[in-house]
Amino acid sequence: MSIPNEALQKLVQEIESRAIVSQQQINVVKAQITAKQRDVRLLQLTSNEISSMPKDTNVYEGVGKMFVATPMSAIDKRLSSETAELKSDITNLEKKLHYLETTHKNSRENIEQILKGSAKA
Repeated sequence: MSIPNEALQKLVQEIESRAIVSQQQINVVKAQITAKQRDVRLLQLTSNEISSMPKDTNVYEGVGKMFVATPMSAIDKRLSSETAELKSDITNLEKKLHYLETTHKNSRENIEQILKGSAKA
């Protein structure tokens, strides 16, 4: 029993559209991972700069259009919590990327199987 050509063509188009969407999402997730990794590096550089200063140094943090004196310990705590949050986000994005890459690969394999199957018939 063979699948009609119209149904086969519709199935291939559906799988192809899924593969295209997966590829687009893969590109978006990769860009998000890169941006978050850049932010982590920036936070680590800032933390290194602050830790190299004497403890009695006046440190100011930007709040809107003004700067507010902030204790170094508060800034260190904020930087470390932001870094931990970004690393968690990166881990989640990497899991999502793996899922999308698997989906894309499976879609491509399904298309190849359909085309090989229709070529034999």
